[in-house]
Amino acid sequence: MDIKPSTMQRAFIKRAVLCALFYAVFPIHVFAANKAQVWIVSWAASQQIPESQNALPAEDLRDATVRQIFHLSAGGSTLRVHLSNAFGSEALHLTAVHIARPLGPASESIDTASDKALTFSGSSDVSIPPGAEYVSDSINYSVAALSDLAVTYHLDVPTATQTGHPGSRATSYLSHGDLVGAGSLSDAKRVDHWYQVSAIDVLAPNEGGSIVVLGDSITDGHGATTNGNDRWTDVLARRLQDSRHTRYVGVSNQGIGGNHLLTDGLGPNALARFDRDVLAQARVRWLIVFEGVNDLGGLARLGEVSTPEHARRVERVLAAYEQILTRARTHGIRVIGATITPYVGSDYYHPGPLSEADRQAVNRWIRSAGHFDAVIDFDAAVRDSRQPHRLRADFDCGDHLHPSPEGYKAMGESIPLALFKR
Repeated sequence: MDIKPSTMQRAFIKRAVLCALFYAVFPIHVFAANKAQVWIVSWAASQQIPESQNALPAEDLRDATVRQIFHLSAGGSTLRVHLSNAFGSEALHLTAVHIARPLGPASESIDTASDKALTFSGSSDVSIPPGAEYVSDSINYSVAALSDLAVTYHLDVPTATQTGHPGSRATSYLSHGDLVGAGSLSDAKRVDHWYQVSAIDVLAPNEGGSIVVLGDSITDGHGATTNGNDRWTDVLARRLQDSRHTRYVGVSNQGIGGNHLLTDGLGPNALARFDRDVLAQARVRWLIVFEGVNDLGGLARLGEVSTPEHARRVERVLAAYEQILTRARTHGIRVIGATITPYVGSDYYHPGPLSEADRQAVNRWIRSAGHFDAVIDFDAAVRDSRQPHRLRADFDCGDHLHPSPEGYKAMGESIPLALFKR
């Protein structure tokens, strides 16, 4: 005999089935959400063609091992390394690339127990096309925040045009032969430049993100301590690690010494390098723009020019800022403007009253509402209170343009960390 369930029984069965389906699926989604991770930048440097005095002789790079030390910002248990042939005219072939923990920030020696080979689509060697960047396969490799990582590669044949970052303020080591896993390169040639390595990313929780700094030599760290990691961006990275709210925020230093907003100086102009140095960085959520002193100072470096020419230069600098704002916001990036620091007395630019007036005009625009999403007032942080057109004496490295390590510390400490909280 068929027994049909009652209306109440049918409702109960329906609820039971729905609940079973819900609890079968929901824990998976919770687990996935809790485990979601994103790549963020832990270290980076803008790439350019090294100037003749900073490029390596071709014979130094034939059958050569290059070991470089990089100071990380954020930590993680998984990482990947970016290699760059951005300015190469032919393919760059690296036969092997290893990572390891160096014995010190200024040491060519590594802990051999920590040495690991990187792979590229499963292969131990990599051929990077001209103009391209290559990202290694991810590797489970735990690195602490604010620690150092050695990247060592072997190059069989040098390229005609090198790609690198001359203003490393860090020592690199070169030896002939394939010594990527060697514990020490004691007889190595030493140079204070970086080559071919453009970024190191780590996996972070989903709330993590990266700060990219677009700047010139004051961001690159002219006047900072070689192997001391005391640029203002390093100070910011240390402060971010002190707060649980910003522990998973990485810092990408895209400063180039001598760089300009408007023209190619040392390295491509800021607008030309914007896509590679800003948009292509991992999980960019904030952009700090601290560039313009070379555009302002360079106008009258060889002799004073007319007042209309000064006005036009200010207009063009502000227009470049507007271009940066437009392009960054298209990608959902919050843009923070940094005021230009004093440089009266500069041994290089010899700025007069009109150049100082230009700086003041640009800084007024940066500070004004309706332009940048937020402002960092580096001018206020390092100027002499009695002579505000000059750097404070103890914050001056001596050339009246670039800060000293104490000046960089003041700059890094002046940045409100609330800017980088979700």
